Amino acid sequence: MVSSTAASEWTVLCVSVVLGVAFGVLSVVAALAVAVPATLVTWITVLVLLTFFGKPRRDLVVEGKKLTAEIIGFVVKVLIKEGNVVAAICAVLGYFVLARRSKEVGVVDFE
Repeated sequence: MVSSTAASEWTVLCVSVVLGVAFGVLSVVAALAVAVPATLVTWITVLVLLTFFGKPRRDLVVEGKKLTAEIIGFVVKVLIKEGNVVAAICAVLGYFVLARRSKEVGVVDFE
């Protein structure tokens, strides 16, 4: 049978991981809200500049598709990296806060 303190430590660990994941997802959503308009402005600017420099319409369509794939790939990489960093920081901080609180209060039962 698992002792009460071991169960409490596992509960604290699980709660801190859930908090880390929640804050990681929230940070990705917030970054996405900022990144989408900036990405659109960049995309439109590049296509307009290509048009001004005399690219034919067929070439603009091809370049636009390549540009869209490139920009989306870059944005996704950055969002995943930032989301993971925020999730890790929140999980670690949450663990230490909950562990300290459980030691001060005694055994914490989250059920």
